[in-house]
Amino acid sequence: MRLWTLHPKYLDARGLVGLWREALLAQKVLSGVTRGYKHHPQLRRFSELPNPPAAIATYLAAVREEAVQRGYNFDAAKIGRRRVRGKMKETRGQLLYEWRHLKRKLKTRDVKRYRELLPVKSPAPHPLFRIVPGKVRDWEKVR
Repeated sequence: MRLWTLHPKYLDARGLVGLWREALLAQKVLSGVTRGYKHHPQLRRFSELPNPPAAIATYLAAVREEAVQRGYNFDAAKIGRRRVRGKMKETRGQLLYEWRHLKRKLKTRDVKRYRELLPVKSPAPHPLFRIVPGKVRDWEKVR
């Protein structure tokens, strides 16, 4: 499971669809609908919030918005109704780690997309996040 700190605009088609599915699973986990994945590291930053289901619904809404802009039909009815106001803090180190990780994936999976992203030096975060100084988060499985 990967809930990207990066803006979904950087993902290739496979990555965007994968993110949608994984974030829907995360929504189920955070809402207590499923028993698995409760302690998955990618969910820690959401589960520590006052209203985790609203946070993941806000996250999903932005993913769906990107999908709609690309002409995909992601079902808005699958997203929880409650939303959070404001932004979640995330570290610059985490954002840049994920940027390197995504580029490694794209280099083998979608070379055209990889080349399009090469000029980007400072990637934008997912709209839910406000980037603050800091290192890669301790819940990240660094390779």
